Amino acid sequence: MTDDVADSGTTVNDAGEASVESQAGAPAEAVESTSPQAPEAYAFSAPEGVTLDTAAVEEFSAIAKELGLEQGKAQAIADIAVKMQQRQAEAQQALVTSWVEQVKVDKEIGGDKFTENLAVARKALETFGTPELQDVLNMTGLGNHPEVIRAFYKAGKAISEDRFIPGSPKGPEMDMAKRMFPTMN
Repeated sequence: MTDDVADSGTTVNDAGEASVESQAGAPAEAVESTSPQAPEAYAFSAPEGVTLDTAAVEEFSAIAKELGLEQGKAQAIADIAVKMQQRQAEAQQALVTSWVEQVKVDKEIGGDKFTENLAVARKALETFGTPELQDVLNMTGLGNHPEVIRAFYKAGKAISEDRFIPGSPKGPEMDMAKRMFPTMN
């Protein structure tokens, strides 16, 4: 059976119950009771040890207010954003840790001479790199990447002090005249 509409804007459903519809077609009581109440200002909390970015909080608050989100729903979304950021940080840390392990077992720069080779790479970084470059490598974790260490290791070897390489033993002494004129006796 279909709904019958009375002249007064009242809808009668299959059970014979009447309800008043708003202009949007939903019952007026439902529209009033389900509209979310956005607070004047949002107060977001973060897990212990996490500091929220003030600019991001302000930006999100403006969007939440525009969407009419109540405090609880806005906090739920903020919680998800914090969890996403934490997962990204954990993934970055795991990646950097895997680079360290790769360097330690690398055939060229790892193994038994790892500490010695790392010192050679560090010398090149200190020679050619600026403190700002060192900060970037430390902040991003790129200072632990095998190829970055390899590049600085090669540069360090290139600038290392020359080592004495002994030659083969000399032959019998010849006087200067015989060396200059070997065919003359």
